[in-house]
Formats: sequence, C-alpha cells, structure tokens
Amino acid sequence: MAKTGSWWAPDRHADRRPALLSRGRIKKALHAFFEARDFTEVECGALAVSPGNEAHLTAFAAERVAIDGSRRTLYLHTSPEFAAKKLLAAGESRIFDFARVFRNREGGPLHAAEFTMLEWYRAREPCEAVIADTLDLVRLAADTAEAEVFTWQGRECDPRSPPERLTVAQAFARHAAIDLMATLDDEGRGGRDALAAAVQRAGVAVAANDGWSDIFSKVLVTIEPKLGNGRPTVLCEYPRCEAALARAATHDRRVAERFEVYVCGVELANGFGELTDPAEQRARFEAEEAERERIYGERYPIDEELLAALAIMPEASGVALGFDRLVMLATGARTLEDVLWTPAP
Repeated sequence: MAKTGSWWAPDRHADRRPALLSRGRIKKALHAFFEARDFTEVECGALAVSPGNEAHLTAFAAERVAIDGSRRTLYLHTSPEFAAKKLLAAGESRIFDFARVFRNREGGPLHAAEFTMLEWYRAREPCEAVIADTLDLVRLAADTAEAEVFTWQGRECDPRSPPERLTVAQAFARHAAIDLMATLDDEGRGGRDALAAAVQRAGVAVAANDGWSDIFSKVLVTIEPKLGNGRPTVLCEYPRCEAALARAATHDRRVAERFEVYVCGVELANGFGELTDPAEQRARFEAEEAERERIYGERYPIDEELLAALAIMPEASGVALGFDRLVMLATGARTLEDVLWTPAP
C-alpha cells in the first residue's frame, strides 16, 4: 500500500499530474527555442573524474570496476559543465543539454538530490547574450503554462516585466547596509575580518570558524527573498572569490562576469563569462578544495583534461538553469517535488 504522502499514491499523483504535463509542454517549447537559434542538443555523460570543485557542492561517489578487475572512484556530476566545455574545445559553438544532475547534502522545497539542469553555451559571444536567453526562457515558460504571474510562498513576479539589474555590491548596500567592495583586495580576494565586522554591525551572527565565503553566504541568504519580486532580478558582478569558473570583469578585476537570475526570491539561473585560463582555473580549484577540506574533511580530484581543454577552448558564455524550479514557478506548484515525475528517495 502507498504510504501517506508517497508521490506514487494515486490521489497524490492525480493532484500532481497537471503540473507534470505542463512540464512536458515547457520542455518542448524550450527545445524549440534553442533549435530555432541553431543550437545543438548534447548529452553529457553523468559519470565524471571530478564532480565539480566548488567547496559547498557535495557529490555522489561511484566505483568503476574495469574488465581487469581494477577499481577507481568516479562521481555523478553535479553539473554537465566540465564535459560541455570539452565539447566547446572540440569545436562546438552553441550547445544545450537537459542534464540529469546529482547533489548530496541537498533537500527541501527548492532542492533535490537528483534534478534536471538546463545548461547552454555560446562560444565567442558575450555574457549579455546568455542573460537575454535566460530572460526569454522565463517569459516562454510563462506563456507556455499560460501564467500571468509567477507566485511562490506569498511572493509574486511578472515574468514579462523588464528586469531589475543589481550588482552584488548594490544588493548588499541596499538590503543589508554593507559595503561589500570595502572587504575585497585589488584582485577580488575577501578580507574575512573586514566582512565579519560589517556583518556583525548589520546584526548577522558570525561564528569564529566562518571564512569570508561563509559570511558572504549568510548575508546573501537574507537578501535573496528580496530579489525578483514584482519583476525578475539579474544579480551580477559577483566578487571574484565567489566565481571560481568565471573570468574577471574588464572594468574591475575585483569582480567577475557571473550573474544569477531571481524570480519570487528563487534563484533560477547561474551564468558566467567563462574562465579559459588553465593556470588561474587550477589555482581557483585548489583554493576551493582547500576550503572543502577545512569544512568537510575531504577533497575531490581536479579534472586535468578539463584544464587541458581550457587551453584551446574559445571565449564563451554559459548558463545553468534549474529547469524544475522554472516549471515549479510557472505552474504555481508548492515545491520542487511536485514537478518531478519520480522524486528521488
């Protein structure tokens, strides 16, 4: 018998089915969007040498047993990014992937251990091009679902309104009264004590073992519900120390070409002007893995083939969009699980 609340209980499935059918229509519409713009759909493999090297992303490990009985650890990818960048190095220029991705230590209304990430790249095109794509996709999802507004947890957003554009520094100043740029050095490295003092004056608690990134995240979490209300928000110019895969901005090396799009306080998309300098990328990965070891007591490998590919990869811009979150907002669903055909156990 179905347990109370099981996703496969017939009555619950009947409640979820309209949103699931809408999910399929939205996916078809997004497919058509990319195909009309001469993108190639790719299918990046889920098994990877490295699952990603951002300190707070936790992966699922898998054991690969070769035909000779030798064993090695591989990982289910947390994003198709590394494989997609190798395809750009190989000569692809516009690609997209509805990728199944996997993340441990995740759960709640906006998170799942297994979910769909829509990721796409434009070689030799600026970040503004993929920002425009993202906003077009938000509008297209609304049109396909016949949604006048997006709503979530009492917040509303008109997905067709011109977006608000804020730098991260502007958001910290407006919503937390913190001068974020004063805590960065000339290369965008964060000064832990300077940020801790500013944050404590703003009334946010700081633990003794919190690093600059931990403190930054604590403040950002308080700001996020204030973004994307009434109209979408494009949050841009992240500090370089919070953009491990993005290149430095040409006008200010303290910040990077990283942006996120928010709707109803929900982060929908995370995009970059991609970093292609393998030496700098290695240094950033090593810094992230040192932070992971400090917090979680483990390290993930660095994908040496990715670094080799970056040396010949053209300049590019890319975005990772939470497809399930977009469907959730477009259909008015309460949680991510309500728009997943078979939620992970």
